[in-house]
Order: sequence, then structure tokens, then C-alpha cells
Amino acid sequence: MILVYFSYIRSAACPCTWQEPEPPCEAKNLGPVSGPNRQRDLCTFCTISLDQEEVFRTKVYDKSVSPFYGEDFYFEIPRPFQCLSYYVYAKSVFQRDLPVGKVSIRKDDLCKYSGKENWFSLQPVDPNSEVQGKVHLEMRLNEVITDNGSVGQHLLVRIIECQELPLISGQNCDPYATVSLVGPARSDQKKTKVKKKTSNPHFEETFFFEVTRSSSYSKKSHFQVEEEDIEKLEIKVDLWNNENLAQDVFLGETRVPVKILRKDSIHKAWYLLQPKGNGSKSKSDDLGSLRLKLTYIEDTVLPSACYTPLCNLLLKSPDVKPISASAAHILGDIYRERYEAVLPMVRLLLHHNRFVPFVSAVAALELDNTQEANTIFRGNSLATRCIDDMMKIVGKNYLAVTLKPVIDEICESNKTCEIDPVKLKEGDNVEVNKENLQGYVQKVFSSITQSSSSCPPLMCDVFRSLRHLACKRFPADPHVQYSAVSSFVFLRFFAVAVLSPHSFQLRSHHPDPEISRTLTLISKTIQTLGSWGSLSKKLVRLTAVTFLDEISSNISKESSGLENAVVLKEGEVQKRAQGKKRLGKRNFKKRWLRVSSRELSYHKHKGKEALCVIDVKNIQAVEKLDESAFSRKNMFQVVHSEKPLYVQAGNCVEASEWLEVLGQVTRCNEGRLANFHTSNYTSGTWQCCKNQNNNAPGCKPCTTTVLANLQLDIDCDRETERVFSLLSSNDTKLQDMEDACASMAVYQGPQREQEECSKFTIQEPKETFQTLKQLRNVMEELQRQHNVRNDTTAQYGSLDNPIVGKTS
Repeated sequence: MILVYFSYIRSAACPCTWQEPEPPCEAKNLGPVSGPNRQRDLCTFCTISLDQEEVFRTKVYDKSVSPFYGEDFYFEIPRPFQCLSYYVYAKSVFQRDLPVGKVSIRKDDLCKYSGKENWFSLQPVDPNSEVQGKVHLEMRLNEVITDNGSVGQHLLVRIIECQELPLISGQNCDPYATVSLVGPARSDQKKTKVKKKTSNPHFEETFFFEVTRSSSYSKKSHFQVEEEDIEKLEIKVDLWNNENLAQDVFLGETRVPVKILRKDSIHKAWYLLQPKGNGSKSKSDDLGSLRLKLTYIEDTVLPSACYTPLCNLLLKSPDVKPISASAAHILGDIYRERYEAVLPMVRLLLHHNRFVPFVSAVAALELDNTQEANTIFRGNSLATRCIDDMMKIVGKNYLAVTLKPVIDEICESNKTCEIDPVKLKEGDNVEVNKENLQGYVQKVFSSITQSSSSCPPLMCDVFRSLRHLACKRFPADPHVQYSAVSSFVFLRFFAVAVLSPHSFQLRSHHPDPEISRTLTLISKTIQTLGSWGSLSKKLVRLTAVTFLDEISSNISKESSGLENAVVLKEGEVQKRAQGKKRLGKRNFKKRWLRVSSRELSYHKHKGKEALCVIDVKNIQAVEKLDESAFSRKNMFQVVHSEKPLYVQAGNCVEASEWLEVLGQVTRCNEGRLANFHTSNYTSGTWQCCKNQNNNAPGCKPCTTTVLANLQLDIDCDRETERVFSLLSSNDTKLQDMEDACASMAVYQGPQREQEECSKFTIQEPKETFQTLKQLRNVMEELQRQHNVRNDTTAQYGSLDNPIVGKTS
């Protein structure tokens, strides 16, 4: 899933976008790529870019013109973007990787392809078409009288500024603009100064072009541009990156017809930069196709006060009797077929510490309808869906601590574990494979059953509640208390993570087919071991019971502090430490950054000895750094007991992920700062607040903390807006539920007449109807607020709604 989240001002509405491309599924008939053996030797990989910034790439797939990539990526996008692009490259050993083709989808078009698979034809990768950004222009016509009395008109063009120009080789560009007056028989060009190291240059330069000449002042009383001239003249603005010793790089262009000044003597507007030639496409060979699946949802998030009524209605759900009449239960009831629909509700309940009472009430309702102890929590009910989502959110670090080391070992050692005679390869020894599988299963099972000290307190609270409810419902069954917990922690949590480690951020890519088969066999075995009815061996059962007792009892088991540190994230970055005498590029060096549950370290290369180690307990703040500090994007700072560590991530998504992971492991530190500096200290001054005291407290509040046992960043307004969108899109079912409540409240006939109500859980129709009416009123008011803000859309040509293409 791609989460696209734009930061926004609370006093005004602003787009907040959820996006979940499940990138490249497969490609077919790739080509042509230069070289005599391209069909036989084509090794390809696929990248994903936001505009011109690469954020992900797949593994290299060998020797196939129809590779199956089968990878998905889940990430938050912390900035606006114009296009989501997929590039297919042919891997080259001795030269630069060669582009095969691309699929580029404008943000406005993503909704067309949302929620379904589509085949896209690959388009050529032309450097002149790889553009992004926008430019702010002003144009006007001025009358001019020369010394000899003749009259003409000059066209004034002012280049004000540009925004969101692309990075060049990962760094801010050195942009300049050329301004040309273009017509059938003329092409006058002028050039701005070069602006250094910025993606948002302010030019503020004005250029004059002579448009017409009159033979004398006395011949005309009005000095308008002649018809044949104005229809054919246009202003063309090209943006370039100054390369000094190499050829300058084209960044984009825009064309504005001079005739636009017929209506107004002054024209001032923002324009989106376009490919060279305004996107004209040349004929090319068939480059193949790419099959993609993506989901795109865009929400407009209103000011916080607008969501208070709906949020309060959801948060009081645990107190509603019966629970089926609550707003939260109604949401889950009308979205039984959509597993992900309850996620925003779960996030809200978690943030406000209301999840445990709600899920306990829902689980009790499910148990009341369960007839046999050995079938509890086996279906995809509202209770199981809520607990599944909770475990994925709260248990993310728990999984990393428990499973990542052994999963890494399995993937890197790559021992064969196939035991199915039908699937054995020639030369395989089934006894050796069985021994390999047993060894892996033992390591995974031991890691799980020894991990109780790492289990998040909230998960323990939920398991304890489930255990109590199961005993109460089936008092004659002494084992039901354990099966109630094991059905979640083994079957729905650990076994699923082993089966698909990439989906739980335990591995960066999907495993190879052979390793995937090994993980499947291990996952099935863990499911069997975790199923209470299958625990036949006394030692295994005793080990499992001890573990289940520890994660679901009232006794808090403290960590011994001897557990191995678990790597949570690592990767290549650019690093600069505060205190260097000389500024500039040479002070930034490539380093391998690594954060574990205990320490942050950087190394010269991956696998090398650490050059610096920082105990995570000593980190006082992890925050973004202004681009102006070092004229670099995607920077963040780690403030600790010594001088700050300044780091540049590879792209905006990587920067966001580093901030999230470091924030999670340090958010509960006792010495965290309340404020931080958004820029650096240089030349005796903090560049952000101009304070000359090096030890001055920060000028901006640090990112707010949340519950220590959750360590989550949850935007309640965004989640409430998602709930509103879900309810609004299923208004028909809400109406059906109201009708069902009304029918049940007044009808006293045979039970068969109420079969139409069976698709909903309605215990008390009057209470449920009352909640539905409250939901209806809240939703109508929220929709009214949306309508008011939709009526005040940004003017065409403004910064938020720039002009695309020529203006006529």
C-alpha cells in the first residue's frame, strides 16, 4: 500500500491522499534494447518514481522478456506530486542500465485505474519528456514612443519563480530560464541568471521584446498589436540545469500565446512545466507491456473541529449496550466484505485508548453465537478483523525483534527444505531436507515462545480479555483459554508474517520461489504447532502453554536485557556531522546507516566496522531539517548528547521511513527535547531563528509523543475522514439497515419475514435505529462542510491549480 499523506494547515481544508499501488506484477514482450543478444540476455528490473524521484526498485529478474515481478510496496508520500511513474530497465554490467520503457500516470488519472489490474503499454523514455515543476510568469504589453516619434509596443515578460524542480543526481539543481518570443519569422531569446543549489529558484527578472512597429506616431490613435502578429506569436519559457562542463539538462518548458493579452493587459499565472514540444510523441517500436494493480483514494481533510461529533460518536461505542447498536459496530457490519474498512476505526480507538473495551464487547458478542469451543475466532468476523489490524499496527516492532533475525538467516542460508516427493528436484535428499526444515521450525518456534517479554502491553491486554471471555463462555473446557489466544498469536500473527515477510517489513523484497516454498512449509508447521488440538507432544505443549500464559496473564514479565539487538532499518545515506569548519559537498560522505533496537550507527560500507555508535537511549530528538540548511532535500537530524548528526536520505519516502523508525525507538526516552532547531548553526548563528547562542533552546516544538506502549503516529482527523468516506460511499446499506430496524421494531409476524434483516447484526432495533439517525445527522453536517470548501476551489492559474499547456 502506498500511503500518500500531505501535511496540511489545520485552519483550512487540504487534500490528504491515500494511495496503494501494488507495483509491478509482470511485464511481457519487453524490448527493443540495443545489443545483438537482447532477447536472450534481457535481465530487467522495475523502478517506481514520484515525478523524477525514484522511491523503490524491484530485484533484477534474469533472462526473460516476460518477467513476473510480483512485488508490492507500501509507503507514505510526504509531498505533493504530479505523476506516478514505473520504469523498466535492462541491467547492464559494463555500462549504465538501459531504459526499456515507462508507464507514467498523472495524479489526476489515478482514480481511473484504482482497485483493479490494468495492462499498460510501455512508452519510450525520452530525456526531454522527463519533467516536473511549475513556473510563475507575468506578461503585459507597453506602448513605446521612440526619439524620432515612431510608436511601437513592447511585450514585458517577468519570470518570478519556479517550484518543485527535479533533483539532479540526487541533489538540488542549478537552474536558469530562457525566455523566447517565437513567431513564423522570428525567435528572440533571452536568459536569466543561474540560481545555485535550489529546486525553488526565485528569479524576479524582467525581459522586453519588441512586438510591432508603427511608421509614425500620427497614423494610429490606438496602438494595438496587429491581428496577423498576435495570432502567431507566443512566449516560450524553458528551464535548464546548468552543468558547467557538460551539456545542460532540460527541465521543462511552457508556452503562452501572446493573444491572451487581448482580454487583459496584464496576465499573471502559474504554469506546469511540459515536455519539450508540449508532449508530442514520436512513433516507436513496441516496447512491451506492464501489468499493474493500484488503489488510490483521495480525501479532503477538514479542520479538526468538523470531525469532533463523528469522532465522539465512534469513541463512545464501547459503552453502548448492546455493542451491535454502536457506531463502530455498524461500520464493521455494513463493510463485512471489505477487510480493510475497519482499519481507520481501529486506529482511532487505539489512539484514544478505547480499543480494548470495544474489542472485548465485540468478542463477547461473537462468543455468544459460537456453539463449539474448538471453532472460536476461526472466521473473518468483526472481532478477528479488529484484532488482526491491531496486531499489525502495535506488533510491528515485536515482529522485527522476534522473527527478523531467523527470517534473515533462512533467506540467506537458502537450504532446501522440500519434503513433497512430487516437488523434489533431481539429486535432492528428502531426509536432509526434512532435517533442514525441522531445524528452521525449531528456531522459529523457539524465537516465538521466548519472546513474551517483548510482547506489547496492549496486545497482552487483549489476549487476557479473550482468555477470560473464552473461559466464561465454555467453563467446562480447560483448554479453550489457550486456544482463544493461540488462534491469534500463532495462526493470525506469527505464521502469516513468516509466510509473507515482505508485507510485514521483515524483508525488503519478496523471497525467491525456493525460499518462498521453505517459508510456506515453516508457516504451515507453525500454524499446526499453534493449533491447540495439534499440540500432542508434551514438551511442545508445555512450552506453548508457558508462552501463552506469559502474554495473557496479569503478571508483567520484565525483559532480562540480554536479548540480541534487532536491526530495524539500514541503508545508504549521505552523512554530515555538525562542527565541520568548511561547508559544501565535500563534507557529505556516503555512509551505511543502521538502526537497531539498541543503537544507531554508521559505517563506511555495509558489513564494515562502525565508525560511530549512538545509544538510542541518548537520542533527544529526530526531526526534519530545512532544505535551506545545506541546500539539500530529504534531510533529517539526530540530536543527541553530542553534536547533531545530519543525514540526507535517498528520497522523500526513505526520509519519512527513517524518521518513523527512529521516532519509534526513541519516543519514550526520558531526555527528549521539547523544541528543536529547524536549520544548522553556522557562522556563529542558528540559521533558523538567528540566535547567536549555540546552546539556545530550539525554535520549533518537537514532534508530539503518544502512548508509550503503542509508539504510534495517528492522525485522528485523517482517520475520521476515512470513516466518513466509507460511510458516505455505502449510504444505500445504511438506509437498508434503517429500514430493517424499523421493520423489526413494528413487525410481530413469523420469523421468516425478517430474513431480509439477516445480513445485519441487529439485537435492539430501537437503539440501533437511534445510532443510525445520529450517524446520518453527523454525516450530513460533514458533507455540508465539504460542499462549502469545494465551492472555494483554487483559481485556475494559481499556485495550487496551475495552468497546463497553452492558454487560448
